[in-house]
Amino acid sequence: MDIFIGVVVGLLVLMVLVVAHEFGHFIMSRRNGVNVLEFGIGFPPRAVAWIKDPKTHKWRRLKRSEWGKTKVTKVVGAGTSEKSSENSRALQSKKIIQDGLIFSLNWLPIGGFCQMDGESAEDSRKGTFGNASFWKKTKILFGGVLMNWLVAWLIFTILAWAGMPNFIDNQFTVEADTRVDWTPVQVKEVREDSPAKKAGFVADDYILAVNGEEVKSGLDIIEINEKNAGKEVKYTVRRQGKTDCDCYMEPCDCPVGEIETELTATLNPEDSEYLLGVAMKSTESLAYSTWSAPIVGAGLTLQLTGETFKGLGQLVWNLISGLGQQLSFDDTVRESGREAIESVGDSVTGPVGIIGVLFPSFTASGPANLAFLAALISVSLACMNVLPIPALDGGRWFLIAIYKLRKKRLTKETEEKIVARAFIILLALIVIVTILDITRFFR
Repeated sequence: MDIFIGVVVGLLVLMVLVVAHEFGHFIMSRRNGVNVLEFGIGFPPRAVAWIKDPKTHKWRRLKRSEWGKTKVTKVVGAGTSEKSSENSRALQSKKIIQDGLIFSLNWLPIGGFCQMDGESAEDSRKGTFGNASFWKKTKILFGGVLMNWLVAWLIFTILAWAGMPNFIDNQFTVEADTRVDWTPVQVKEVREDSPAKKAGFVADDYILAVNGEEVKSGLDIIEINEKNAGKEVKYTVRRQGKTDCDCYMEPCDCPVGEIETELTATLNPEDSEYLLGVAMKSTESLAYSTWSAPIVGAGLTLQLTGETFKGLGQLVWNLISGLGQQLSFDDTVRESGREAIESVGDSVTGPVGIIGVLFPSFTASGPANLAFLAALISVSLACMNVLPIPALDGGRWFLIAIYKLRKKRLTKETEEKIVARAFIILLALIVIVTILDITRFFR
């Protein structure tokens, strides 16, 4: 059930993030004079749709009989006569201008889309993407990227005020306005015949202090234990127990609550397999900010953007160097190359890994962790769409920029061929990553 809930939550979060991305394109298109034919949530088949009358600015629901048909105000190259309705595919071939924006809800909850009029760079009709200036095209193409960064900033700002989890080293904070609350270290398991067992430790105990020194992580406890190997150590522990109790015999009706007690353990010698003999759960900390919350949101967004690009760079380097090392005659070098290539596969997570593993885990660990994951994915979407890959926003901009610098016309046929081939390569990579996800999932 937890996995099912996590998958559902993951699909919803990813859909919201993609719709936000497309909404960025939508806003920039409208602000820069480019007509938007349809803005859709989810992918077809269509569930329901509305159309906005450009004259009255009122919305009306599109009847199912009108689906696949488009009202036209102008047909390029066919004079100025008006037609009431024709098949949308036939009209598209005549380069039509749609009368009114369509908003649709679609059945497949895997994102959304923003369909602009004349998306080819070759289109020269007024109100089309192709007719827009290079600067306007830049704003439209990167509108989705900016929206994803904005969503991440907003989530991080809210978390900074409500309680920010700590996930990366040197995570950005404003120290002058940061209060950190720690979850005490909890004992998960106690070894039999260990110093901890003899001292009275039980599972679910919280270790608050060691030898009177406050501890905030399992690492703190390990360090103190190593310094006192073979010695007697006192642990301040919080646990469930009977409070204000005068009973000396069972059964006892004394109230049960949290109590603090002190346990004394004589640790094993330094060269032993273990010193205390407990397994500890990982600790959590939440950082709270007030006036600096927007600054923390912006700083963390920039920090994670840098880390994402750094990780992508390392990924590409490992892949290229690993493949190059496979050509060596030295077995040691080839083995090092194989390890580099394997690290690429281990560090890449696709849709199955994100939805089937990450989201169930983060959903179960609480809303703060889930919100952090959503913001991190939003940053990743922004960074990926900046890359000069023709099937993505950054790639389309890069392609248009190259042809502009060369002062050559980018034809529709050339653009479609380049984008289609890049898209096929991208799909192949997604399939490979998905297969890796599935093998890891059932490993």
